[in-house]
Amino acid sequence: MVEEWMFDVPTAGTKHLPPDSRYMEALSSQGYGFEAAIADLVDNSIDAGAKDVVIHFLRSGDRLVSLLVIDDGCGMTDDELDVAMTVGGRRNYSSTALGMFGTGLKSASLSHAAAVTVVSRTRTSRPVGRRWAMEHALNGFQCDIVEPVYAQSLIDRYADKPITWQGTVIRWDGVKNFPQNGSGGQTDRYLQRTINKLGMHLGLQLHRFLERDDFNITVAVEDIDTGTVYMDFSVLPLNPFGYPVSGRPGYPRTFTETAGEGASVRFTAHIWPPKSSLDEYRAIGSLMNRQGFFFYRHDRLVQAGGWNNFRQPEQHLSPARVAIDIPDGLDSLIRLTVKKDGVDVAPQLLSELESAVDEQGTPFAQFVADAEATYRESRKRSGATRKAVIPPGRGVDPAVREVIEDELPILPGEEPIDIRWSALEGDVFFDLDREGRTIYLNKRFRNALLGGRRGGMNDVPMIKSLLFLLMHNVFEKEYSGSREKDNLQLWQSILFTAATAEEKRMSNDG
Repeated sequence: MVEEWMFDVPTAGTKHLPPDSRYMEALSSQGYGFEAAIADLVDNSIDAGAKDVVIHFLRSGDRLVSLLVIDDGCGMTDDELDVAMTVGGRRNYSSTALGMFGTGLKSASLSHAAAVTVVSRTRTSRPVGRRWAMEHALNGFQCDIVEPVYAQSLIDRYADKPITWQGTVIRWDGVKNFPQNGSGGQTDRYLQRTINKLGMHLGLQLHRFLERDDFNITVAVEDIDTGTVYMDFSVLPLNPFGYPVSGRPGYPRTFTETAGEGASVRFTAHIWPPKSSLDEYRAIGSLMNRQGFFFYRHDRLVQAGGWNNFRQPEQHLSPARVAIDIPDGLDSLIRLTVKKDGVDVAPQLLSELESAVDEQGTPFAQFVADAEATYRESRKRSGATRKAVIPPGRGVDPAVREVIEDELPILPGEEPIDIRWSALEGDVFFDLDREGRTIYLNKRFRNALLGGRRGGMNDVPMIKSLLFLLMHNVFEKEYSGSREKDNLQLWQSILFTAATAEEKRMSNDG
């Protein structure tokens, strides 16, 4: 006898099962990237009505000690701060809020720091503070209460820069990716690299806010021993649709698709000028990554590029970008990830996109065809003026290889030119193996050129790119003429001297 299937599972009551204290450890392991974690904190500042946000690195000599995010938003009372620091605590988000899940502050912070302290005050309340330290969090969710005197002093430290009557300070201690040993210029190199990536990330994801006259993000570094502030600059907007002239007449165009519950989704299609050198075009990644959909939620860019299985990325679609503002109430069709670093799109929404039309009745498929045509026409024009080259191979960063192959016609059927490190004898910086299609770099100088950083197969991309541009045509001939030999000797002499100077400089710094 076949039992009747029960569509609803019968229950016999409920039982309270609080999370294990190890949940905090799991929360801190969600894999937030450093830039994404900071962006999540800035989102909170924007939701609090902040007009000025400061990201402050504190160092003591060569050692980085703390990272703070300070804003002049509305601040929090004692009770509101308790909610903000509660794992999964949900406040009443406004209709334009960037926050959603109530986990961003805790998971973003504890992914990168051993402790996070939040101090805040409103116009009508005294400064209050809470602190999550992993050692206490793992012992029954014990959140520390910050001493009121210190809470006041931390607010006072940032008086008028940017806190005036109200505001919030978030402090990270024990930041995991700070250099353990800052000597030899490691801290300076870390700050230069990290702040550059952070500025690009925030400039892109929050470009609509940064384009406003009343909003600013500042990144600064302070030496707490001397009080010296340096590397103090404002983050600039990086608009992924900020081209001066469209790559094709008639664009941008807006295509509309009717979605569930009577709502509609608007796809604004843009065609970038091919071969653009603007940061707004190139900063997002490779040709395959910088095309496709750019989703916004409440003016924050939550996905920069990618086709979400609508189609495969292709080189000839590199000029194609589509801006989509996610309508409220369509979570069943377009759902944001918890870390706000991507979007899951329902297949039915994408399957109907091909038939979406603009105001003139032009289908979306025409946009894809126009983007392809724009790219191909550009290739024909550039191919007529630039000589074909042997492609770069192993040892050259993939992103560099892609740009070279995009900018220059490639000789068909040719083995690529590899660039490798090798122990070379004598006072030389490089050596050439014509038959093996390889440029060898003198391994002696590798550590100096890396500046103490860890090496890899595709390291020192700037040096390798310049060597490829100088020498690629040498491999197109069986022998070198007198002029080519003289050029090779000239490059050898200058590059060897420059590498030796770099080696001495690093020795002196050490």
